Amino acid sequence: MATRILGIDPGTGITGFGVIDSREGRFHLVDAGIIRTPSHQLPEVRLRTIYDSLVQIIKDTKPDIAAVEQLFFARNVTTAMSVSQARGVILLALHQAGLDITEYTPLQVKMSLTGYGRAEKKQIQQMVATILKLKTIPKPDDCADALAIALCRAMAH
Repeated sequence: MATRILGIDPGTGITGFGVIDSREGRFHLVDAGIIRTPSHQLPEVRLRTIYDSLVQIIKDTKPDIAAVEQLFFARNVTTAMSVSQARGVILLALHQAGLDITEYTPLQVKMSLTGYGRAEKKQIQQMVATILKLKTIPKPDDCADALAIALCRAMAH
């Protein structure tokens, strides 16, 4: 039986999501995309949009488990705080759905997909396309990153 995994790349302006099925070392794309919030909106409105959209994605795709990228450091404190807030509503939505949640650092994702901790973003994206047998790299980057996080969870599962 396949395990359905929801990967999330948190962000306030753009949150990436990717849903894959994992079965006996084979992976299949189910759905992927982004949740976009306009920068002119109040922070609480943006967070509500992320939460409501993610709740709908969970209802539509019915994942078994979830993986979220950890915020490891940020040079810009304001960005780090807003991404942390987005991560908070994401973790809440996942928990309320009863999903087992694993968090991964970018280094863990890179090591899992390429075996190299300093892999470039393009290399990770190409591996996502290769592993999922896609003709092109998923766009935008946030979507490809979310799929990479889901694949990381699948490979560790």
